[in-house]
Amino acid sequence: MLPFKIRPAIFWDMDQNSLNEQAHMQYIIRQVLQYGTLEEFMAVEQYYGHETMIRQVKNIGYLDPKSKAFVISYYHINPEEMLCCIQRQSHPKYWD
Repeated sequence: MLPFKIRPAIFWDMDQNSLNEQAHMQYIIRQVLQYGTLEEFMAVEQYYGHETMIRQVKNIGYLDPKSKAFVISYYHINPEEMLCCIQRQSHPKYWD
């Protein structure tokens, strides 16, 4: 059980009762960034702390464009420091 209030729908792909706030920190942050409300984001940031959030966000492998733009603006992070900005997502070419 998480020590902060977040809608269960955010963790649609995992059993919320098995979530551990320390072991699944990056997963929780990513899900809240992509699917949560501003209030849920603020609750997570208050729990983990500003510096921990920045450190975790920099190591997330993928964020949707909206979440990526929000994080860069909110935390004043250089995109070149973010794994999701420097790591290319594969887009296979099926036919030429």
